[in-house]
Amino acid sequence: MSAVFPYKSAIVVTCFPQQSPWVAQELEALGFDIKSSAISEVETEGYMDDCLRLNMQLRTASRVLFQIQRFKANNADELYKRIKAIPWENYLDNDGYFSITSYVKNDTIRDDRFANVRVKDAIADRMLEKTGSRPNSGPDRDKTVIHIYWKEEKVRIYFDTSGETISKHGYRKKPFKAPMNEALAASTILATEWDKQSPFVNPMCGSGTLAIEAALLAINKAPGLLRDNFGFMHIKGYDADSWANYVRLAELQVKQASAGVKIIASDLNRNALEAARDNARNAGVEDLITFEQGDFRETTVPEEAGTIMLNPEYGERLGEEEQLKEVYQAIGDFFKNKCQGYTGFIFTGNMNLAKTIGLRTSARIPFYNAKIECRLLKYELYRGTKKAKA
Repeated sequence: MSAVFPYKSAIVVTCFPQQSPWVAQELEALGFDIKSSAISEVETEGYMDDCLRLNMQLRTASRVLFQIQRFKANNADELYKRIKAIPWENYLDNDGYFSITSYVKNDTIRDDRFANVRVKDAIADRMLEKTGSRPNSGPDRDKTVIHIYWKEEKVRIYFDTSGETISKHGYRKKPFKAPMNEALAASTILATEWDKQSPFVNPMCGSGTLAIEAALLAINKAPGLLRDNFGFMHIKGYDADSWANYVRLAELQVKQASAGVKIIASDLNRNALEAARDNARNAGVEDLITFEQGDFRETTVPEEAGTIMLNPEYGERLGEEEQLKEVYQAIGDFFKNKCQGYTGFIFTGNMNLAKTIGLRTSARIPFYNAKIECRLLKYELYRGTKKAKA
């Protein structure tokens, strides 16, 4: 437990829009109660020490925010006074560095940057008065990060204990063509309810994110093991021994993949496969994934039933969409002819193209990829007829 924060407080875990159900699922699996949930955040409560554990374990989240105070402020002057009253000298080192992030929706503020400057000034003035000097500040998020939520008169002040977003899991040194974010990939795999034992097949793998996240799930390797800097490390009272214990525990929790689990990733582009292999090596799961170069229709599909998942291009321009119709039709034929007995999934941001697949969906799970509204489409690929399966 942190000596500076020996009390429980609200912890808000943020995520990309529509990923909150999977964040909540992870939190509950870790033993946390859900206090509230919105489209891009889940609130629980705990100690600062719990934030260390969450940064280590959460696969689907973006940031872990620990609330240090809440109050009301109608304008920037009131905000400045209330921020300056917080004992920042207990939390920040004089020779440190801090940055401000914010969500501001207040009628008196036209530009979020003005609110950020007022908050920065209040902290700097407090530190100068109490200690005779002040930390440096700027836009970088690799040290202490303070987050301000200000909606109408309601203000919440948080330490962003993640610092740089934890939605990036640290292994992808070689992206290839607008790759899927790691936290989004993990969320979609959780949404498939893959059992981590049956085959997981990922044609059109690109830089390998889906296959790598599946492998990390299969061996229960925490994403926090893949990075060495978090926001909580730069707050006064940081308990390095506690973090070392969480690292050791996470290392002990890594298990051997279920005997014979098959994770197969294929792509036609050799450069994509090279990037995917390098990324898998960085994540420590290269040996768990079979990489194949070739057309997606030539991908090895093991005999035993499993999960097959594709993330084809969406076709943002009209000409591209026309060209991709044949690809989506071919995916439907591939599912019907080669993937019987599997549960198929297609992640797409183009529902017009999805109609050309020619198969009935059993679920359409909403997600966002950046600002693009997407669906994870589920297909039950029965052997024979659905009636015979039943």
